Amino acid sequence: MVLKVEESAVHSLPPPTIPASTPLGYESDCLTISAFVNRPALGILPPENFPDKLIESLLSIAPSGMTRVQTMACGSCSNENAFKTMFIWYRNKERGYAIPSEQEVGTCMINQSPGCPDLSILSFMGAFHGRTLGCLATTHSKVIHKLDIPSFDWPIAPFPKLQYPLEEFVRENAQEEARCLEEAEDLIVKWRQKGKPVAGIVIEPIQAEGGDNHASPDFFIKLRNIARKHGCAFHVDEVQTGGGTTGKFWAHEHWGLDDPADVVSFSKKLLTGGYYHRDELQPDKPYRIFNTWMGDPSKNLFLSELLNVIRRENLLEEVMRSGKTLLQGLYALQVRPSPFLSSHD
Repeated sequence: MVLKVEESAVHSLPPPTIPASTPLGYESDCLTISAFVNRPALGILPPENFPDKLIESLLSIAPSGMTRVQTMACGSCSNENAFKTMFIWYRNKERGYAIPSEQEVGTCMINQSPGCPDLSILSFMGAFHGRTLGCLATTHSKVIHKLDIPSFDWPIAPFPKLQYPLEEFVRENAQEEARCLEEAEDLIVKWRQKGKPVAGIVIEPIQAEGGDNHASPDFFIKLRNIARKHGCAFHVDEVQTGGGTTGKFWAHEHWGLDDPADVVSFSKKLLTGGYYHRDELQPDKPYRIFNTWMGDPSKNLFLSELLNVIRRENLLEEVMRSGKTLLQGLYALQVRPSPFLSSHD
C-alpha cells in the first residue's frame, strides 16, 4: 500500500493486486467503465457470482458424466492442464491418496523421479492438441509445429485410414480399425514395461488439422474400453469439434459411449478454453492446476448469450437438417467421375 500525502487528506492508492495482473488496481475510473475490462484473476479471487455464471453457461452444456469444469484461456493450455490433471489423478491412485513421501517432495524440485514420475500420454498420428510442450508431444500433424522443440518419449498409435465410399469397404475398414486398436493396446503394455506407464489416452473425435480424418463410433468405444482396462484416463479433445457443428453439441456424443470420457477439453467456438472432468479427477490440493487468469469470466457471459441463440433458433436441429442435405449431395457427386473429388491419404 502506497500513501500519498496532500494538504487536505491522505489518499491511499490501490495496490497492484493479485499476482501482478492489474496495473492500476480495481478502483481506477478507466477500469470501472465495464466489467469486461475489469478482468479478475480467477485462481485467487473469482467474482462472487462466478459459480452461478458457470452453471448458466459451461455446466449447462456439460457432456455426459462430466460434473466439474475448469476454465482456461486457449486450447493448448486447456489440454496441457488436462494432462496435468490426469497425471495427478494417476499418481494419487497409485499411492492410495496418501501424503507424498519426503523423497517425492525432494526429488520433484530437481526434476527427478519419484517426485517427477516418468508417466506418459498415448496419442495418435495425425493428431493436433496444441503447441505447449506436453501438447506438442501429442501433436503429429505438421513439422513446423514440432521442429527443434525437445519432446517426451510418449507412445504414438496409428489413427485409422479409412477407405471410401464406406459402404464399399466395410470389411477393410473394420480390419484397419482393429489393427490400430491392437497397436494402441500393445503400446500401453510396452510403455508400462519400459517403466513409463500410460496415465491417459488423448484423441480427437475428428482429426481436423491432421487432415479431416474420421473413425467409426465402434473404434472409439473400443478405445475407451482399452483405457478402462489398463487404468488410463480417457481424454476427448473437443477443442476443434465441440460447439455443435456435427449436429450434437459434442462430437463424441455420436459414439454412444456406455462409460463416459474422463476428461473433455474445449476452446475456440466455446469462446473460452477449459476442460470438463469427472469428480475423481479433481486435484486434491489447491494451486496444483493454476495460472494467473484461469480463463476470462466475460467470455462466460458471451457464451450464455450464444447458447440462448442456439436454443432459441434450434440451431442444432438446423445443423442436422442442412448437414444431411449436404451429405446427400456429396454422395451423389462421389458416384460421378470428377477430377475435383477423390479420397485422400
